[in-house]
Amino acid sequence: MIIASPVASAASNLASLPHLDRPTYLMCPPEWYDVDYVINPWMAGNLHRPSRDTAFAQWKNLHYHLQRIADVRLLHARSGSPDMVFVAHSALVQHGVAAVSSFAHPQRQPEEQHLRKWFQDEGFLVWETPRETAFEGEGDALFNAEGTHLWAAHGVRTCKHSHKHVADAWHTKVTSLHLVDPRFYHLDTCFAPLSGGHLVYFPGAFDAASLAKIEAAYPEDKRIAVSELEATRFACNVINVGQNILTSPVGTKLASRLTDLGYVITELELTEFVRGGGSAKALALRLSDSKITNAI
Repeated sequence: MIIASPVASAASNLASLPHLDRPTYLMCPPEWYDVDYVINPWMAGNLHRPSRDTAFAQWKNLHYHLQRIADVRLLHARSGSPDMVFVAHSALVQHGVAAVSSFAHPQRQPEEQHLRKWFQDEGFLVWETPRETAFEGEGDALFNAEGTHLWAAHGVRTCKHSHKHVADAWHTKVTSLHLVDPRFYHLDTCFAPLSGGHLVYFPGAFDAASLAKIEAAYPEDKRIAVSELEATRFACNVINVGQNILTSPVGTKLASRLTDLGYVITELELTEFVRGGGSAKALALRLSDSKITNAI
């Protein structure tokens, strides 16, 4: 089912939406994964360098650990779409509504039709984004832990004009943030709202006005600013389910800091996917409501 107007207009269809009572994620196996082109700085110098066998082993390990704490559904990989494994970039989902991405780069645009069909087959309402309005799903749009406020980024891959359009799908407030460092081309590479009301973020990825918005929303004792070293090791690209955090190894005291706050940290090697510009968060798209997923 496809809608192109606010969710309220589809109120009569709400009973048919999928009701997910447990944390639920979508993953896509790296059957065709490779670095075939350069559309972000991490891909530069890594053309055809990922090992398919190592990538599969790392993906299976992430899948195993995510299955321990959440339900995981699978999307069939497609030839010619090597980045489908980064399924979190393909949509933003809340309350049974899926805002499907409108990818900025033509290399990723073929993925959209496969995600759209999957959501339709699974009973989600599909919220379309105009082709000319770039929007890249959870890569650049993240709900807070309560699911009541949307944070959205622009400046590299997602168009600022998409923010209100996407937020209208849920009649929710949205705060726009400007990314200024091309290494952090998506919001989920530098901004991670956590279940306990904390925020892991890299201040250097944002302009001054955006930092002021972040600091106004999160008190100092809830903000966990990471260093440039930690950020470039994808410290913010984490999966958070309740008290559990799945992350790439950062090699600093960040894991200890998070443990002291009550989180349970599982570090997983995801080096082959970092070559393509993503880590744990990019490899799993949240399908359940954030307040369910992030309950602690």
